[in-house]
Amino acid sequence: MEPRESWAALAAGGVAGVCVDLILFPLDTVKTRLQSPQGFRKAGGFRGIYAGVPSTAIGSFPNAAAFFITYENVKSLLPHGSSSYLSPATHMVAASLGEVVACLIRVPSEVVKQRAQVSPSSSTLRILSHTLYHEGIQGLYRGYKSTVLREIPFSLVQFPLWESLKDLWSWKQGHVVDSWQSAVCGAFAGGFAAAVTTPLDVAKTRIMLAKAGSSNARGNVLAALGGIWRTEGLSGLFAGVVPRMAAISLGGFIFLGTYEKTRQLLL
Repeated sequence: MEPRESWAALAAGGVAGVCVDLILFPLDTVKTRLQSPQGFRKAGGFRGIYAGVPSTAIGSFPNAAAFFITYENVKSLLPHGSSSYLSPATHMVAASLGEVVACLIRVPSEVVKQRAQVSPSSSTLRILSHTLYHEGIQGLYRGYKSTVLREIPFSLVQFPLWESLKDLWSWKQGHVVDSWQSAVCGAFAGGFAAAVTTPLDVAKTRIMLAKAGSSNARGNVLAALGGIWRTEGLSGLFAGVVPRMAAISLGGFIFLGTYEKTRQLLL
């Protein structure tokens, strides 16, 4: 992959990440509060819907940029092409490695953001300093494993599906898809991936919001899923699935469409 293409992937990914995270932040807050162990109303209901937005504003660009520069570089190193049977596997590997790298930036931002979302009376800076004082740096990375375990299956579904839908549409119309068509494919792929990975998202939220020293604070994803299943059943595992699907479908449209358009303009 040439340096110019790497810079284009970095810039396009960053711009796309900022756009989608800030536009859809209220839906993300509603989803987090629905998944919170204290319940939607006690977590703030519809009050302070932008609580935690500074953390997202700071983390969005480097997080998305890290994902796409890794994704595009790995994809360029592996066998790919619409005619290759290895193409879906290439997209899966590239997306998975992209998520592992991006989560190094995403998780601290996500921890602070989610704690602010369920404590709208506390500022983002206060939550950050409280976390560092009581838990240290490892407190900011609580839920790293659960986030990676959520993001990798999500990407294994979303990105090969997105690439396949684009290839199919391109083949049907006889030319490469436009950015708006790529965005539509992204919306379908994102919504489907969001639905099937919701239980992992609920477990990740519970781990990040757990009080220090509690069983969920240890970060065991299977234990968190088991606890939710025993106490809340299937509805608990799929808490917040509607706003999650809505946010990620719209997010897929904005994120992947913006990424394609920005990258085309830069190359």
